[in-house]
Amino acid sequence: MIYLDNAATSFPKPEAVYEKMNEFMRCKAANPGRSSHQLAVAADKELSSARELLAEFFNAQDSAEIVFTLNATDALNLAIKGVLDKGDHVITTTMEHNSITRPLKFLEKKGIIELSLVNCDSQTGELSMQNFKTELQNNTKLVVITHASNVTGTLMPIAEIGELTNKQDIVFLVDAAQTAGVYPIDVQALGIDLMAFPGHKGLLGPQGTGGLYIRKGLELATLREGGTGSNSEAIYQPQVAPDRYESGTPNGVGIVGLGVGVNYIQEKGVDALRSKKLELTDYLLSELQSIEQVKVYGPQDISKQAPVLSINLGPKNANEIAFILDRAFNIAVRSGLHCAPFAHQTLGTIDQGTVRISLGNFNTKDDCQELIKAIQKIAQELK
Repeated sequence: MIYLDNAATSFPKPEAVYEKMNEFMRCKAANPGRSSHQLAVAADKELSSARELLAEFFNAQDSAEIVFTLNATDALNLAIKGVLDKGDHVITTTMEHNSITRPLKFLEKKGIIELSLVNCDSQTGELSMQNFKTELQNNTKLVVITHASNVTGTLMPIAEIGELTNKQDIVFLVDAAQTAGVYPIDVQALGIDLMAFPGHKGLLGPQGTGGLYIRKGLELATLREGGTGSNSEAIYQPQVAPDRYESGTPNGVGIVGLGVGVNYIQEKGVDALRSKKLELTDYLLSELQSIEQVKVYGPQDISKQAPVLSINLGPKNANEIAFILDRAFNIAVRSGLHCAPFAHQTLGTIDQGTVRISLGNFNTKDDCQELIKAIQKIAQELK
């Protein structure tokens, strides 16, 4: 199969990820941080190593600023619900994933927060800083935004937003679901206070892993309390990070696999890996734009988008196109609304959906050429 659904989950993973996870499960999979015997100590050491690696990767001040979560959605819920209080105002955009939109709309419905959605460009999905600034209020507590749209790949101006929020003492939360491991992210230089990231996409780890960067000095209310392996004599949740946010047995084997994925990226180089994916994205854009029935959404400019793009073929429903690609051509893509209904309303594709193509580290030009041939054949039959 030609796999072009890396925006959902990267596949395959580097071989070293599989090998390390297998070795950990067979030799070290005790409960980390809960016992003092050799296996528990060895497991804890592996998890600590992965945490330190991620802290270095994102330029956090301290590894304690990296909290392991189930995924990016879990991290976003912790960040959003942990930082907001009644009467707070929040700004987000119309290009967000439901993992941002739904927690915010839940809090808005409960009467806890005021919410402003900044409209993005209907053609490219881009955010205007001028439009963003008009939504600022005296009680604005949080700005939460995706780094890159999961529908169009559109990159958002997080550096400019971070500079602005820092000056106005507003908490800045970034959803790095499509960019962690793909673009260099320096949380200090970009003025990011909170950043959610999945382990199973650009960071090349397994599903069921992710994390939340929490800037030192910023404290969140916890979503869950329980055993942490520390301060067991206390009946209240420990206040020290990351323990206060990591109740329960962690996904040790997954976190170890994530660490190996990050190490692979560091060895190969973030810029080199991204350059290859964007080169293929640029090739696809050029070829798809030449097919009469194909409509391409988003910036259509690799300097302004991640290696993710969305298309449609005439009026045909996107799900039908994806089904044909899968069953007739053995090509895996993602169709529909991509858990981002506001983004599709912005683009005018809420009824049709789009066919999303997302490239990974192991895709080749041959893969892209096979996709183009398939799209051309489908388009020919639509005439």
